[in-house]
Amino acid sequence: MSALWTSQDAAAATGGRNNGAWHASGVSIDSRTADPGDLFVALIGPKFDGHDFVAGALARGAAAAVVAKQPPKLAPEAKLLTVGDTQTALEALGRAARARSAARIIAVTGSVGKTGTKEALKAALGAQGSAFASSGSLNNQWGVPLSLSRLPPDAAYGIFELGMNHPGEIDALVRMVRPHIAVITTIEPVHLGFFASVEAIADAKAEIFNAVEPGGAAILNCDNPHFARLAAAARARGIDRIIAFGEHQDAAVRLVACDLQAAGSTVTASVMGEVIDYSLGLPGRHWIMNSLAVLAAVRAAGGDIGVAAAALGTLAPLAGRGQRHIVSLGGGGSFTLIDESYNASPASMRAAFAVLGATAPGAGGRRIAVLGDMLELGTESAPLHAGLAEPIAAANIDLVFTLGNEMRALDRALPAARRGAHADTVDELAQLLAQRLHAGDVVTIKGSHGSKLYQLVARLLAAKSVASGAEA
Repeated sequence: MSALWTSQDAAAATGGRNNGAWHASGVSIDSRTADPGDLFVALIGPKFDGHDFVAGALARGAAAAVVAKQPPKLAPEAKLLTVGDTQTALEALGRAARARSAARIIAVTGSVGKTGTKEALKAALGAQGSAFASSGSLNNQWGVPLSLSRLPPDAAYGIFELGMNHPGEIDALVRMVRPHIAVITTIEPVHLGFFASVEAIADAKAEIFNAVEPGGAAILNCDNPHFARLAAAARARGIDRIIAFGEHQDAAVRLVACDLQAAGSTVTASVMGEVIDYSLGLPGRHWIMNSLAVLAAVRAAGGDIGVAAAALGTLAPLAGRGQRHIVSLGGGGSFTLIDESYNASPASMRAAFAVLGATAPGAGGRRIAVLGDMLELGTESAPLHAGLAEPIAAANIDLVFTLGNEMRALDRALPAARRGAHADTVDELAQLLAQRLHAGDVVTIKGSHGSKLYQLVARLLAAKSVASGAEA
């Protein structure tokens, strides 16, 4: 494998000083997951100092470490690139990787759907060229420069996710990425605890236009009420090529027809006048909208729409974002678990309810939602939580279990027949849920990451079987 970084290239990028020659095939900021051949960057955070883990990273086979001071317990032969500040050095590596790349670069942001759209773009473009995408949800001040530093010099396409929960964050990130194409999936009331209004959220997301390359494009959701605001922001930054997607008749990439199924969908879309039929291996109308954004970005990048659409049929749900599992019950039979535990917002909750509503339970089974707090909603938290009662009813969900202080508002808004139970801890919730599970049930588990419902999912999947209750 050719080197991603040589000691000379990294020193030139960062202005650092090497104590010997090395070459690295990857970049890491976590000693626990560093692969042999990685360049380990010893970041300093509010609760950690990466210099304490340099020896461990090198013991795992890291090629060298970027440091700002002498780490403890190092072997004499340890290869180090010494810099003034490791965060600044990581950002410099990212900028240098971007500068040497000839790839078409796509940046993705939005209130929901960022990671899924990024992964779908990787599949759609990877089917027709060498495509690199940021891993997982590496979308913040550490994740974006790390992802950029990993961009292979010979990649044809690079896809990067940009996240934020405060104004100004995307501006700093996009100036490193310098995309040719900027995608905003949608604008929803997420992170309202840090913004005065949803319009302010739209303005913060519009920072993605601040560093779009000349002649670049903006991909925007035509159905979203903030479309005109975003389009005006793009034009103000000199972006003339605005490609709208959605159901609206004026959308350049428009949904013509669709058939929603429990495990996926079939779609007919018009892409700049070219009508195309394709299948999605992911359920839910929200995924259809994401797929339209993907096709718009592929067209803007000069890719083949037919090849991209075919690749969308190969997609499978990501961990914590819709993966399905069959879990055995101790008394016989099983239930279906839909793991949506990665994160939650009002929009993504509604999408998860719609998917659950489209999923038929087994004989004698019910649709059950297990919901944790949606965080960072500020003064709107209580009404936004209580407002979930309506889409829950529309999806014919039979029982709802709630976790956390914010979810009390939903628990109070539900009719008595639909209340499963409310709990303050994951342990308590696990016990209450186990008492009510039946064979044939379909159970969706969803909440903000801070609600820790992923722990409940792990517990259910680790158990050989879950005791089933007899209570109706």
